[in-house]
Amino acid sequence: MRKSIPRLNLSGLRRRVPLMRIFFGAIGALVGLQATIAAVLMVAAVRRHRSPAEGFPYLRLPEVRVGQNQLKLFSYGRDLYEAMLAAIDEAQERIYIESFIWKGDAVGQEFKKRLERKAAEGVQVYVLFDSFGNLVVSKEFKSFPPPIHELKYQAIVRLRHAFDPRRYALDHRKLLIVDGKTAFIGGYNIGSLYATEWRDTHLRIVGPTAADLGQSFEDFWNRHAPRRKRIPHHYQRHFDSLIQLHGNSAVRLTFPIRDMYIEAIDCAEHHIYLTNAYFIPDHIFLDALKAAAARGVDVQVLVPWQSNHVIADWLARGYFTDCLESGIRVFCYQHAMIHAKTCTIDGQWSTIGTANLDRLSSVGNYEINVEVYSKELARQMEALFECDKTNAVELTLDAWVKRSWLAILSEEILEPLRLVM
Repeated sequence: MRKSIPRLNLSGLRRRVPLMRIFFGAIGALVGLQATIAAVLMVAAVRRHRSPAEGFPYLRLPEVRVGQNQLKLFSYGRDLYEAMLAAIDEAQERIYIESFIWKGDAVGQEFKKRLERKAAEGVQVYVLFDSFGNLVVSKEFKSFPPPIHELKYQAIVRLRHAFDPRRYALDHRKLLIVDGKTAFIGGYNIGSLYATEWRDTHLRIVGPTAADLGQSFEDFWNRHAPRRKRIPHHYQRHFDSLIQLHGNSAVRLTFPIRDMYIEAIDCAEHHIYLTNAYFIPDHIFLDALKAAAARGVDVQVLVPWQSNHVIADWLARGYFTDCLESGIRVFCYQHAMIHAKTCTIDGQWSTIGTANLDRLSSVGNYEINVEVYSKELARQMEALFECDKTNAVELTLDAWVKRSWLAILSEEILEPLRLVM
């Protein structure tokens, strides 16, 4: 007796296939539109950036004492590099230097030469930089001769790492620690471009907190270096109620910098002055700023109008209407790239560091910020913010909502990219 073969019900399948085709077709069309807009924007950005920056205002500020530490702000790259090189020249025991980008130009070569000289004198020199951030830097420059200890941080080392989202994090930190007594932290990478054409902010710390930063460097190095290359030395950390360090660690899934910002914003009663290179906050962070404005806090955000990442600029602009409608004042920096990652609140709280306000920095890359409770430093931060505003244009809601429909449409099409930037 022949067994009957069940017949396939193709009617439901036929109905589902077109829906799937429509769905994936729509996704493909969106990706295509995003790629087209991104390409047009990047071509326009390349043409626009052919001429050098026109210069920008900056301040030279005196040291301030915070507890047992002396703190000094730098807002001009050339001044910072002179101070960093002077600290390197004075090293007696060990130098730790870490940079996301380290260009092989005149400035980068000068740093390398000074480090080689100190290593030849017997100083322990440890050099750490991100491999991806320096892809376009020559292989010859990225090779440091012995006795310098070198670590090229690479996110994905083994095949299995490609399946672990934590392993896609970059080392975005910028640190210099000399003898555990002097340390530098902030937004500056190393290169001639940053010496004169970018407005950034860095902090020098002379005192016990320098050793804390040294320990952070040692901890990062030893987590990612082969056992034979680990640093045997260990700086002891201490607790300081006035200066605290916050470091994001992708592999440990700890991201305290974002929480630090939100907690400080929630405490604000008078003003928040926030400067960031890439303003692409998540909704919780943005809601905290909007809530502060709603309770009468003067919230001012300063961002570059045209940064080195044009897509990030357009993603940021998608927030401006919401910010302006909520009472947040938005200032757009002009004529130069502002790369600072800083905030000061109520004349007593400040942060300076490496973390941008985007997904990559908030819950992605390795970052480090210093949190400082000091009225004197906060006054300097406020003065620097006011100085930067002289080179910025304030947006108004009436003018912003009248921008072209094409700009609004482009912002909406690019909006999904916020999830990956």
